[in-house]
Amino acid sequence: MATICCNGAVFNSIEAVIFDKDGTLANSEQYLRTLAQRRAQLIDAQIPGVQEPLLLAFGLDSHCLQPTGLMAVGTRLENEIAAAAYIAETGCGWMEALEIARSAFAEADVSLSHKARYTPLLAGAEDLLHRLRAVGIKIGLLSSDTLENVETFVQHYQLSSLIQGYLGVHGPFLTKTSPGLIEHLLTVLEVSPQQTLMIGDALSDVQVARQARLAGCVAMLGGWSTTITLPQADGFILSLQEIQVSSMFSSMFS
Repeated sequence: MATICCNGAVFNSIEAVIFDKDGTLANSEQYLRTLAQRRAQLIDAQIPGVQEPLLLAFGLDSHCLQPTGLMAVGTRLENEIAAAAYIAETGCGWMEALEIARSAFAEADVSLSHKARYTPLLAGAEDLLHRLRAVGIKIGLLSSDTLENVETFVQHYQLSSLIQGYLGVHGPFLTKTSPGLIEHLLTVLEVSPQQTLMIGDALSDVQVARQARLAGCVAMLGGWSTTITLPQADGFILSLQEIQVSSMFSSMFS
């Protein structure tokens, strides 16, 4: 067990830390911005005039990707449904609108394949993972991304020896907050909720921590070009280097 400190917030008797991926461990902003633009362009080629409204719905403006917007925190399914809704507004039937959205998303995936290559680890991420493992902390990864993308991310950056369990949305788990998803990851890690800390960049991460009655949720505020705020969290950091980790054994004799 260890003590984790984040700008004055102290969490004792921690056995595991569960991280979000995009915006917390990974620098995903440019990739997600490019993906949203490609999706909107492909849909606009079939339904002229929807590109700009779609970009706004995805959370893009002329300057940046909004870290609280649909592309940043929503699942693929949520993005598809939102896109289909804009298509349906033009007079398309709902099933046709869904098919247009899904087809465009699939084509965009092909042109921007291998997401992991374009979403590098944020500064201090690998060092933090090593520091946590050095004091015996188990590490999990829980993302709104697809399970396939989460697995590829772990493999691409050779994190398998550091991360003991990871999950993305899949099967019956349509969102990160789906009942049972965090519980499944806790079972994989073989840890109790009360001794597990969540670190993420979205309200959904706070909700997951509350629902599962974790030890707390620390907000990672500096993973985007626009600094976010998350007052509902139990602590905050602007960079991963700010997290301090010490084993309870060493603390007793220091």
